[in-house]
Amino acid sequence: MNISLTGVDGIVLVLYIIALFALGFFLGRNSGKDIFLGGRSLRWWQIGFSMFSANAGPMMLIGMSSLGFSQGVVGANFEWLAWIFLLLLAMFFLPRYLSAGISTIPQYLLHRYGKSAYNFLVIYSLVSILVVWLGSALYAGGLVISQVLGCPLLYAVALIALIATSYTAAGGFRAVVRTGIFQSVIIIVSSLILTVLAFNRMMTSGAVHHEVPENFWKLFHGADDPEYSWVAILAGYPVVAIYYWCADQTIVQKMLGAKDLREGQYGALFIAALKIITPVIFLLPGIICFILFRDITTADNAYITLVKQLMPDGFRGLCIAALIAALIDTVSSGLNSFSTVFTLDVVAQFRTTDEGSRLRTGRWVTVLAALLAIGIAAMFLYSGKGLFEITQGMVSILAPPLSVVFLASVFWKRTNRAAVLTVLYGGGSVCLLIGVCYLLNYPYKGFWPHFLLLSVYLFIALAVVIMLVSLLTAPAAAGSEPVAAAEKGGGQSRRVWAGWAVLAAVMLIIYFVLNR
Repeated sequence: MNISLTGVDGIVLVLYIIALFALGFFLGRNSGKDIFLGGRSLRWWQIGFSMFSANAGPMMLIGMSSLGFSQGVVGANFEWLAWIFLLLLAMFFLPRYLSAGISTIPQYLLHRYGKSAYNFLVIYSLVSILVVWLGSALYAGGLVISQVLGCPLLYAVALIALIATSYTAAGGFRAVVRTGIFQSVIIIVSSLILTVLAFNRMMTSGAVHHEVPENFWKLFHGADDPEYSWVAILAGYPVVAIYYWCADQTIVQKMLGAKDLREGQYGALFIAALKIITPVIFLLPGIICFILFRDITTADNAYITLVKQLMPDGFRGLCIAALIAALIDTVSSGLNSFSTVFTLDVVAQFRTTDEGSRLRTGRWVTVLAALLAIGIAAMFLYSGKGLFEITQGMVSILAPPLSVVFLASVFWKRTNRAAVLTVLYGGGSVCLLIGVCYLLNYPYKGFWPHFLLLSVYLFIALAVVIMLVSLLTAPAAAGSEPVAAAEKGGGQSRRVWAGWAVLAAVMLIIYFVLNR
């Protein structure tokens, strides 16, 4: 669906691009030699906003509106349940990460379980960043932006990659974080304006009284719902969320750059609080679009339809800027994470590098990652397969073994190297085989359960494996765990825990109200 942009919209877009380049390149000259973690100097609000902008990619803006249009408020679970896993990250995982002094998540497994486990996660991290964070984001965002601007998809993909690569290679991590703060403001403001205008149109037109499907305003659907039953959400979503929020390099890298543990914990609490509003500004517009425009559009076009129908001149440009902002920040975060893992975990294994050499290598790797990501996006274009089917398959394949390993490494001291390697290599191979069959509908369509349920079945099986192998083999050697032992807990203050308690109370009230 094309959107006609006026001269005012064009001016808004140009101003956005100028501001982005000014921030990115100005910070590029002042970022120092640490392009990977920015000298570990981030404050809580920088961490929270940068994690928010990396998470709020184009699939968030488009996908959440689409989910709201087709399923109603049930999609809010994917945002409102995230606080539980951000709590795990802040209060249990982060103390161990920071005390171990790691720069990448694979290095944590190197500390705990040796080089074989480390190499597995290095390879997985690079592949997942390329496919999930970079290739799919460029493809999804390119589809929308090419339709809006009326240009070929690959041109849109290449343009976005060029913009993100330019300041990411120059300024590294600090440029990504600071521009991410700017992007967050653009995304939140434009989405809030769109929500207010959509809500006002719904109320003034009387459309609020239009009939909607049963359970449209229920957070939990019955067990007979084939797509998003309460069983699939409460059991399946945590399997993916544990890995995504607690062990994914692109997300956790923002926390590793924290000035200290306390700043990192407050940063996680801040983004958890921001998650309260995301269903309101991302999901609710899709629900309202169904009420207002169900006869003239589809779920996939819900966001664009609202922008076209409701946004006045200038504000349409702001919404397109928000789409571009979401896309660019997701891509720049992925590029910096790929560069960090490749430079510190791959190159470092083959040659010794000084600070200047790492800086040069990191910048060239950023460019290489961008070129590879464009190629992957082009493969999606010519593959004939659905993007969301592919990405969901990736998650259901790879999240269970990694979620099991990271949970066990933090919460069960008996976990040993033999068990971890069994789950990573053996369990990972089984998950890969099942995932391929799932995507290809083998042996027949409908054989496999919903991907959320498939994830939890795999998780349970691998959890049993890691427990049995750990109990049947020799325990881990004393002192193999990083300094942050469980009893230390990183020195969390009562104030931090009080913040999580308040957030938990707010979420309980929301769930009580929406499930009456």
